Amino acid sequence: MVKVALLGANGFIGSRVVEMFHLNALAEIRPVVRTFAGLARLSRFDLDFRVASAFDQAALQEAFAGCDVVIHAIAGDPSTILGTLAPTYLAAQAAGVRRFIYLSSASVHGQAPALGTDEESPLNDHQPIAYNNAKVQAEWKLQQLRTRGEVEVVILRPGIVYGPRSSWVVGFADALLQDSAYLINRGRGLCNSLYVDNLVEAILLAMKAPGVDGHAFLLGDKERITWADFYRPIAQALGYDLYALPEAEIPDFAPGWQARVRRLHSSKPVQAMLSLFPRTMRQAAYDALIASMNKPASPWSLPAPQRAIATEEMAMLYQCQVRLPFDKAKEMLGYEPSIAFGEASRRTLSWLAFAGYPLMQVASESENKGELWTRNP
Repeated sequence: MVKVALLGANGFIGSRVVEMFHLNALAEIRPVVRTFAGLARLSRFDLDFRVASAFDQAALQEAFAGCDVVIHAIAGDPSTILGTLAPTYLAAQAAGVRRFIYLSSASVHGQAPALGTDEESPLNDHQPIAYNNAKVQAEWKLQQLRTRGEVEVVILRPGIVYGPRSSWVVGFADALLQDSAYLINRGRGLCNSLYVDNLVEAILLAMKAPGVDGHAFLLGDKERITWADFYRPIAQALGYDLYALPEAEIPDFAPGWQARVRRLHSSKPVQAMLSLFPRTMRQAAYDALIASMNKPASPWSLPAPQRAIATEEMAMLYQCQVRLPFDKAKEMLGYEPSIAFGEASRRTLSWLAFAGYPLMQVASESENKGELWTRNP
């Protein structure tokens, strides 16, 4: 049986990989976590756990000993995303690992990708979302490591990964209960969803498929899912009318006038020109300009009504009009998502009920004409 070391085993995706690989005897899984606290959920299984920092190459090499595959499923900020790559790849190389599977993200193409986007579309690291840029840079760094190393690299780019314990699910449920949920364009944008079990199946395929070294693969669900489709089961289960949610205001995310003035003021040509004038005169003129842009509102004006304000990431996601293809994964990995969206939603809602959310009673299709949920009597 294939031996697999899994970094990020206590995360949302990582913990599901452990469950499915172990309970279904798909591989001999070795969870690797940063601290002993990370073993809290996984300790119910009798597994060969290892504790090692993903920044510590020597500790990782020992943790990877005897493994055929390493899966990098670590989440975190840009410094974690980028800082853990070289230690993990080099440790895998020293431990004799055959293949390195990296969980990247479809967001390397942006939250609202252009029509025709696929795995061959050029990437750029000048996007407005720092996470996207870090994932792009991580893929580039892995490619560089592979040119100097011997461990095969396979990159997976999942879309919006959901299921039990998903922040996308819990976040929306919490927002509904706190009256802070909103929609943009009535949820007509495309979600590019991916049920977590379908992702785990893709990881298993990427471990075994021949001829995939150096390739990246987009992954998604079989169905074309809008954000309204994605959120409607959760809203119904909690007794909310999805279309009664407010339409969020989308701020102007372009740099404001102050930021533009400051950027222009600090540029070399402007500084060279301003150096011809006395410092006190320069500072007084600059302060006056900034003050004129910060005029206080009239004390007699009425307060504006509170409206939901979309974040920049959600504003772009909600307006996505492109369904990302996974034809390449079908062809080269044999990927075919086995869990349909309806079944994935049912499983997810069952977990929400288990987690204590005030959901309605689950009903079978025959009992409720295809509806997933009915109100408790």
